[in-house]
Amino acid sequence: MDLYKALQDLYAEKEKLERVIASLEELQRTAGADLVLPKPVKRRGRKSMDSSERQEVSERMRKYWASRREQKQSGPKKPDDSEKLN
Repeated sequence: MDLYKALQDLYAEKEKLERVIASLEELQRTAGADLVLPKPVKRRGRKSMDSSERQEVSERMRKYWASRREQKQSGPKKPDDSEKLN
């Protein structure tokens, strides 16, 4: 097969594809009003919080850090000499 013949075949195929694409685009335009759009894909990553959820998290973290500060101030318990067993 020579190069000239290969190019002719490719151009013919290109024209055929362009006609098919044009007809599909026309179908899309005419059926666009009737077309039901698919549901949007869910986002990945963290979900956003509304103000009430943020307030709940804030209260929970405030209590958590208050208990951590309280534990730190009282210090870790060290066993007395009387509590040690030999």
